[in-house]
Amino acid sequence: MKRIKRLLSYGGLFTVLTLLLSACTNTQTHRTPPTGFLYGPIYHWLGLPMQHLITWIAKLFGNPPNYGWAILLITLIVRLILLPLMLNQSKSTLRQQHRREAIKPQLDDIQKRQAAATTPEEKAALSQEMMTTMKENGVSMTGGIGCLPLLIQLPVFSALYMAIQYSPAIFKSTFLGISLGHTNLIIAILAGLTYVLQGYLSLVGLPASQKKQMQTMMMMSPVMTFFIALVSPAGLGLYFFAGGILAIFQTLITNFYYMPRIKAEVAADLKKNPPKPVAKTVITPKPKPIQATESKPKRNRNAGKQQHHK
Repeated sequence: MKRIKRLLSYGGLFTVLTLLLSACTNTQTHRTPPTGFLYGPIYHWLGLPMQHLITWIAKLFGNPPNYGWAILLITLIVRLILLPLMLNQSKSTLRQQHRREAIKPQLDDIQKRQAAATTPEEKAALSQEMMTTMKENGVSMTGGIGCLPLLIQLPVFSALYMAIQYSPAIFKSTFLGISLGHTNLIIAILAGLTYVLQGYLSLVGLPASQKKQMQTMMMMSPVMTFFIALVSPAGLGLYFFAGGILAIFQTLITNFYYMPRIKAEVAADLKKNPPKPVAKTVITPKPKPIQATESKPKRNRNAGKQQHHK
């Protein structure tokens, strides 16, 4: 259930982003800025300021302005701003993963009993037992994984897309021979591959049981990143590609610096405070209803005799 919720949350966010970027749009031609009820305010408050920011930064790189380097610099700034939040989330996720591994025997036992449960009451009681077991041992149902960094980046994605799509100068510009306003298969592939590598590195050091659970989720990010970059201007794909490279370095920091320390921290805490056992749920079977039997009226044996004597 937890994995399904994660998949739905990440898949839902990527779907919203995809619809926002690609619905009713054509990235092959520059278009006039939107003025409608929905896209007009988004362009006014997000796209236009981003367009001015990209233009201002691009002019710092010489004349003519280099919009590609401006997008890369904005990517670096955004990732540096988010770095403390993302590192804290990574540390929280690692703690939760190691704590969950410590109570895995208890959780496996509950799952076996859930599979053997036959009534809704039994399943509900066992689900409550699992939640209590995790709560008593400081394990979160979400495993420490949150969507906040992605939610924070959603306005940046939208602003970049609109700045590229509705600015003739940015749309027609090139970077290393790549047109920033048109879709580009190579950029989309590179963006997807960076997140494949980042996802693989994020599984290093995890228990084998948790690797199997997270592999599907880890592959969703590269696939969706590739799809979004494929239908978006190459300038936005460049943002994903550069962001993926920075995410790889962030994952390496987590693996080689934070992971050994967190493992030692959790091990020391578990030695001091071993996993707390929770009383097993006892299901009292309901008594089977007693079927009422129809009582036959008793025949009066003397009735015939009395009639005979009359």
